Amino acid sequence: MLLLAFDTATPVITVAVHDGGRVVGEASGEGAMAHGELLAPAIRDAMAQAGAAMADLTDVAVGVGPGPFTGLRVGVVTALTLGSTLGIATHGVCSLDIVAADVQVEGEFLVATDARRKEVYWARYGADGVRLDGPHVLKPADLAAQHPDLPAFGQGAHLYDGVLRAAGAVGAPRASSLARLVVSGRAAELPLEPLYLRRPDAVPQVSSKRA
Repeated sequence: MLLLAFDTATPVITVAVHDGGRVVGEASGEGAMAHGELLAPAIRDAMAQAGAAMADLTDVAVGVGPGPFTGLRVGVVTALTLGSTLGIATHGVCSLDIVAADVQVEGEFLVATDARRKEVYWARYGADGVRLDGPHVLKPADLAAQHPDLPAFGQGAHLYDGVLRAAGAVGAPRASSLARLVVSGRAAELPLEPLYLRRPDAVPQVSSKRA
């Protein structure tokens, strides 16, 4: 097995290569609007570190969000293209689940990432890292009101520390954690479709005709 995993749901672009036993290549980059420019070089760097060619891949995994439109589209389209071109298996995983895989805590917890517009994408997890609720999008204060006693992990939690109970140093999704989830069979896999969760900015006006 040779799995290429990546996530573009946040400003951090993260890539990893896993040979079924361990992570053998990693690369990353950061740029809120530069996912398209950064992902391909990061994939090349991770594959080079692994000493492998694209033709050696057997699987590709991608974080499907939730996240902003542009970043998610880049990651999902890349995974779909690789799966189709190389004829390999594809795996979609909620990006919040990837963050949760790095959390070690007793009891339930939240994962929150920055949804912009002063909101967060969030989900609730059990101590075993299994998602119990979500993903959803909410204002931090509303999330804190719903779950006042739960510690929160992820970039969104740290961004709104003081509103949410930010805990630990876990931040952005890591492709190495995504790869381990898929290889271990513990990933709750989703279709390769972006999870936007965003309410529309504009609602079409509906004109009513007089009788």
